[in-house]
Amino acid sequence: MQTHQIANFKANEIIRKCVHCGFCLATCPTYQLLGSELDSPRGRIYLIKSSLEKNNFSSESIKHLDRCLTCRSCETTCPSGVEYGKLIDVGREFMEQKRPLWQKAMRYSIRKLLTTPQLFNPIGRIARHSKKQGNVLKPNANSKKVLLLGGCVQPVLAPNINHSIKNILAKLGFEAIETPQKQCCGAVDQHLSAESDALKKVKANIDAWLGLNADVIISSASGCGLMVKDYASMFQEGDIYYEKAKLISGKTQDIAEFLVDKDLSQLNLAQANISYHEPCTLQHGQKLAGLVNSILNTLGYTPAPVKDAHLCCGSAGTYSIFQPDLAKQLKMNKLNNLNASNPEMIVTANIGCLMHLQKDSKIPVKHWVELLDNQTN
Repeated sequence: MQTHQIANFKANEIIRKCVHCGFCLATCPTYQLLGSELDSPRGRIYLIKSSLEKNNFSSESIKHLDRCLTCRSCETTCPSGVEYGKLIDVGREFMEQKRPLWQKAMRYSIRKLLTTPQLFNPIGRIARHSKKQGNVLKPNANSKKVLLLGGCVQPVLAPNINHSIKNILAKLGFEAIETPQKQCCGAVDQHLSAESDALKKVKANIDAWLGLNADVIISSASGCGLMVKDYASMFQEGDIYYEKAKLISGKTQDIAEFLVDKDLSQLNLAQANISYHEPCTLQHGQKLAGLVNSILNTLGYTPAPVKDAHLCCGSAGTYSIFQPDLAKQLKMNKLNNLNASNPEMIVTANIGCLMHLQKDSKIPVKHWVELLDNQTN
């Protein structure tokens, strides 16, 4: 796509890669629902291009950008390698100034609520999905240490996830050092156009985590894992934090990446007929499509193929808060497809998807690692 006088070098390079092919339209959840070119990746690229070239945009442009889930399904489909996720962040930040004051105030309030434990925890405990189940297993004294990203909402909403992971790792000979809740990865700020706040969190995390000298950093929330793996892209090569960020990103693995080559035969598995929802941040963002399914198959689970598995469930971080109608349509479509095989349980790999789906699911929705820590005693 030809551009004219776009000062932002990163955005200019990304836009120029787009060849107008339209392959992204077929895999864009909002285009599938709304049928509008402006609610497709290609249409939004045009809006961002026009805004950056002419420095002129309207509230309608913001509306169409806000409807984007940032699911990055279009990136998986794109034959030209357009980094749409990075471009939409640039576009949103550029257009943030045009928002009415009430929108800015609401977005600020949601950001602070979700990333400040003192504010979130009282509400989170009311909305809690599940408590810890089973005993706490102590790792051996000579266990290797790994760093486990605790998350900013997961420890309150679904504490059994990290509890199960610690038990699984203990059985495999690892001790998990869990990061404190206050060490948010920065994704909420980044995707709500508060890049300066995100950078403060990212730098603080980098300094804190490097000081722990862990060989591996494990994430069980695929959205957090994607954010941390993208840390290096937030800095210029000459920045003092660039090499530090590369080191942190290089050490970070989704829990599935960490477990895939381990001997899991000693684990106590929960027997259940399951359906698996693969989060967008895992399959499109981290490019780990099919990894969890392969582990589940190895362990004897046989989740049935899910129609439109590449499409977002509608959670998408804070999307379900700001775009509730679209989010609900996507959720109901996803649940219909997940329930087509009549499973006893739906499993997923991200706390946001888990909480979103559970609201309208008649059967339990859990993190897939919880299947690997079945304790009956």
